[in-house]
Amino acid sequence: MASNQKPTSSNKHPASSIEHQGTRELQPMTRNQKPASSIEHRVSRTRPFIIPIFLPHAGCRHQCVFCNQVSITGTKQKAVNADQIRSQIRQFLRFKNDRRKPVQISFFGGNFLGLKTDEIKFLLDLATKFVRQGHVDSIRFSTRPDTIAPEILDFIAEHPVETVELGVQSMDDHVLALARRGHSAADATRAVQLLKEHEFNIGLQMMVGLPGDNEARSLITAEKIAALRPDFVRIYPTIVVKNSPLARWYQNGTYAPLSLEEAVTRVKNLYQFFSRHNIKIIRMGLQASEDFEDSQTALAGPYHPAFGHLVFSEIFYDKALAAIESAGFTSGRLSISVNPRSISKMRGLNNSNINKLKAQLVLDSVEVMPDSSLAEEELWIN
Repeated sequence: MASNQKPTSSNKHPASSIEHQGTRELQPMTRNQKPASSIEHRVSRTRPFIIPIFLPHAGCRHQCVFCNQVSITGTKQKAVNADQIRSQIRQFLRFKNDRRKPVQISFFGGNFLGLKTDEIKFLLDLATKFVRQGHVDSIRFSTRPDTIAPEILDFIAEHPVETVELGVQSMDDHVLALARRGHSAADATRAVQLLKEHEFNIGLQMMVGLPGDNEARSLITAEKIAALRPDFVRIYPTIVVKNSPLARWYQNGTYAPLSLEEAVTRVKNLYQFFSRHNIKIIRMGLQASEDFEDSQTALAGPYHPAFGHLVFSEIFYDKALAAIESAGFTSGRLSISVNPRSISKMRGLNNSNINKLKAQLVLDSVEVMPDSSLAEEELWIN
C-alpha cells in the first residue's frame, strides 16, 4: 500500500485467530466478528494467587536423567519446618491484592504423594488451618502419576485440595524409559482417570527435547494428553543441569539439546494444538531463575527467562506474515493494529519481528498500533 493511501474499513486485512493459525486459510473478518475462542478466554480472569511451598526433591525416589534439584536450588533436602512454612504463607498473604481470588497454597518441587503418609498429613493439616481461617481457598500440589492410588486419594479428599498436577513429561514409553522416569504412559492415564473420579482439577506437565523425543513424538504426546481432557497443561523445554545424568550424556556427545529456536517453534506448535482442543496452557518454559542464568548450573539447552513471550511473538509473526502475503503487500509502509496487551508480542523481543518483516518483505517501515477493540489474539494490517 502506498504511503499516501488512506486505509478504510473495507481494505483492512485481519488475520485469523491464533487458535486456528496454520490450520485453515485466512478468511475475511469484519470488525464486529470475534474468533471462536481467544487467549483471554483461555487465561482465566480469576487466576489463582499461588502461595508456593517448595519441597526440593522431597518424595522423589527416582533420579530422572534431566533432574538434579540440588543444582537447581543450591540446597539439599531439609526437614520440613512448620514455623517456616507458616511464616512464608503469612508473608505471601500480606502481598496479596484483595481482588486476587482464589488463593491456593501450592506444594511443588518434589513428588508430594511420594512423601511418607504422616508427612503428607502434616503438610495438608497445616495448610487446611489457613483454609478454615478464611485466609486461603484451597490447596494444590504436584506429584508423579505412579503415586496416584484410590486409597491415597480417599485420604486427600478429606482436605480442601482442589488441584493436582502430574509430571507426565511424555506419553511415549520409549522416551520415558530413556528419561528413567520409572513410570509408563499407562500409569499417567490411570492416574488421570482416578483424579477425575474424585473431581479434582487436573494439570498435566509435558517436556520437549527429552532423549529419544522428536517433533512427531511430542505431537503424539500432546494428542494423548488432549484425549485425557486435563484442565490445563504446562510445557517445559529440557535443560541440561550440572551433575545430572543428562549432563554426562551431553558432555560425552550422546545427547544434544534443542536449540532455543527449535524449542520455541516446537512449543508454539504444541500451544496451537492444545488451543484448538480448548485446553489451557498456563506456562511455557521454566520459571525465570538466577540459577538457570548461571552457565555453571544450566550447562546447555533452550532456557530463556521470557520463553513464553518468545512463543507468542513467533505466533504473531506467523500471523502477520500470512496476512501480509494474503493481502499482497510487497513494499511501502505497513501498519499493524493489535490489542494494547499484544503490542510487545507483535513487536518481538528487541523489535525482532519488525526487523524480520522489513527485511523479508522490503518494507520501508512497520508500525504497530494499539486498538482496544481487537481481541488479544487478533491483528489487522493497513
